[in-house]
Amino acid sequence: MQVNNNRFAQLAALGMSVFHAGDMANLWHITNQNTLSKTLSRYASSGMIYRIHKGFYSIKKPSDLDPYLVGTKALHGPAYVSCESVLFDNGIINQSPQEITLVGRASKRFAIAGHRFRARKLRDIFLLNDIGITTKNGVRVASLDRAVADMLYFNPKKYFDALNPRLLDNAKKITDAIGY
Repeated sequence: MQVNNNRFAQLAALGMSVFHAGDMANLWHITNQNTLSKTLSRYASSGMIYRIHKGFYSIKKPSDLDPYLVGTKALHGPAYVSCESVLFDNGIINQSPQEITLVGRASKRFAIAGHRFRARKLRDIFLLNDIGITTKNGVRVASLDRAVADMLYFNPKKYFDALNPRLLDNAKKITDAIGY
């Protein structure tokens, strides 16, 4: 199979490791859906890219990908890691979550590349507000204060194992600033 190295140079220049078929159609200027499907199928069967899910691909093995990146990119829209995932990572809750918790435009549960995800729906006015959101390795992640504020928004009666008053005050400030 003849490979168009320019296509992979374009991917490398963008620094993308996961992408949707539509992203490639735009990048490679392919308007015919059959041509795009066949091209991606050939690249995947030759091992040049990996099919993670229908219409979702990677240039790395799925096992080598950051699960937070996979989850947020799978939602194909604005999203960030928050709630139980951030709270557990910071020792605020002790029970390990069974799913990686995301906040996005849709509420759904899904599994990709051996990881389970739970997306909680948040209105755009709150979702697009970057207060307390940082970017780590290309993934938007809530700060601990924002994760507490988000968790209280979704579940006001949530029990926290190790929540100190200062953290609760900071979460309240974020809640007020965002307008929850």
